[in-house]
Amino acid sequence: EAFIKTLPQEQQMYAQNPQFRQQCIDQLVAMNLFSMLGEEEKLDETEEFERIIANARREILAQLAMKKLFAAVEVTEEDCKAFYEQNPQFFQQGETVSAKHILVKEEAECIEVLESIKGGEAFEDAAKRVSTCPSKERGGDLGEFGKGQMVPEFDTACFEMEEGEVHGPVKTQFGYHLIRLNKKNPAEALSYNDVRAQ
Repeated sequence: EAFIKTLPQEQQMYAQNPQFRQQCIDQLVAMNLFSMLGEEEKLDETEEFERIIANARREILAQLAMKKLFAAVEVTEEDCKAFYEQNPQFFQQGETVSAKHILVKEEAECIEVLESIKGGEAFEDAAKRVSTCPSKERGGDLGEFGKGQMVPEFDTACFEMEEGEVHGPVKTQFGYHLIRLNKKNPAEALSYNDVRAQ
């Protein structure tokens, strides 16, 4: 029963199942037999055993100390506001952009599509017509993203572009992209209400 109580909550749901209980018994028997074998072979007298015990002792003591400490902690609204005001570096949202793209396999095709857009075809229509990316269903829309969320070549191009600009071909591991930058959002401090729960 004690062993079952140490199992994750989702496994404890099966505690009344006779087959599950038998598996637990088998596991306990095996663990105890291996423990007895370890004693017979004097593994508890090795340096490795001592090192593992010392590490386990440190971890257990740290967990107990944290549990005791956190049980006594009360965080007030004033504490939260003071932390927010004294640590602005933790509450910054970096620069983001929103963009659409068209992905094709060949550079020549990418240039051809760019010419078609320059000639008046809507970017979204061209995306639906030729893009190999699933985003084509949304006219190539990738939504909003921050630096480092896309592959490097694509990322660099997006953050160097101007709003409304169409740029390409941009070669990545996926093929050749035409990119239209919809919007640039500068880095900004998040409001207290945005981060209060955090």
